[in-house]
Amino acid sequence: MRGDTVSMHGTDGIGATDGTPPPGTASPGTAPRGAPSAGTPSPGTPTPGTRAGRTSAAGTALEKSMRILEAVAAPGGPHRLTDLAAAAGVPKSSTHRILASLAEQGYVRAETESRYGAGPRLRGLSALVAGGEPESIGRILDGLRAATGQTVHLALHSGRTVTYIRKLESDRPFRTASRVGMRMPLHCTAIGKAVLAGLPTAEVRALTGAAGPAGRTPNTLTTAAALEAELARVRARGFAVDDEENEPTIRCVGAAVPGPDGRPVGGVSVTTVTFLTGREELESYAPAVRAAAEALAPLL
Repeated sequence: MRGDTVSMHGTDGIGATDGTPPPGTASPGTAPRGAPSAGTPSPGTPTPGTRAGRTSAAGTALEKSMRILEAVAAPGGPHRLTDLAAAAGVPKSSTHRILASLAEQGYVRAETESRYGAGPRLRGLSALVAGGEPESIGRILDGLRAATGQTVHLALHSGRTVTYIRKLESDRPFRTASRVGMRMPLHCTAIGKAVLAGLPTAEVRALTGAAGPAGRTPNTLTTAAALEAELARVRARGFAVDDEENEPTIRCVGAAVPGPDGRPVGGVSVTTVTFLTGREELESYAPAVRAAAEALAPLL
C-alpha cells in the first residue's frame, strides 16, 4: 500500500493600525504649543537603545509572568497567591491577573483556597525537556511503539481538550495527520475519555456541556447519558477506546496518566486504522498502554 494519509482533525488560533495620526495630532515638523524644544526628550519618551512598552518597578509584563511561573513551579506547591506574589516580587493584584491569564492558557491550574499549581502545558514543557534524558519519557513511548507496532501519542489535558506533546509514528506504510501541538476533543478520543473517566461527574458535565457533546462521526457519543455510561466502562477496564468516534477509519486505545494528586494530567494512546487493525487486536494493546501510563506518571 502506498503512503496513504489518514487525517485527524484538531483545533488551533491571530489588528493593525493604518498609521494615520489621530485628530489633534501635530503634523510632521510642527511642534505643539508648549512642547519641549528640539533635542529635549519629553517625559516618557524612550531614549535611544531602549524599547517602548509598559514597564514598572517589577519589570515588563513578560518578566513578571516568567517570575510568577518560576514561583508556581517551585517545590511545595500548590502555592498561595500571597506567597507567589512575594516570591516573584510582583504586586498581589498584578499577580492575580497574570495567574488568571496563565490559567486560561493551561500553564497554571487554580486550586482551592487561592492556591495555584503547575498546569498541564507547564508540565508538558517540563516533559519535553525531560524527554531528552535516557530512561525517561522518550524511552517509555518508544517501548510502547515497539511492543505494538503502532503510532503512539502522549497528550496533556487543558480545559476542554487534550494537546499532543509527543508523537511516535509506526513503521507502517501510512501516516496519520496528527501532530505535536494539535488539540483534540475530550469526549470522542481515547485519551480524552480516559481523562474524563478520572474526573468528578459534575466536572465532566461542565466540560462536555449539559446538552451533550457535539457529534464528529456517526459513532460519536452525543448524549450525556451515553457518555457517562461509557466512562463507567472506562473506569472498570482502566482504558478507553475511540472506535471511529473522532474520525472515520481511526481506532485508538488510551489510558490516563495520573498527576501527584491522582487527577489525570493527560494520557497515552496507541493509534491504528480500521482497515488493518480490528477492535479485538486494538484492545489487546491495552495492558501495554496502561503500563506505559503508569511509568509516565512520575515524569509528568
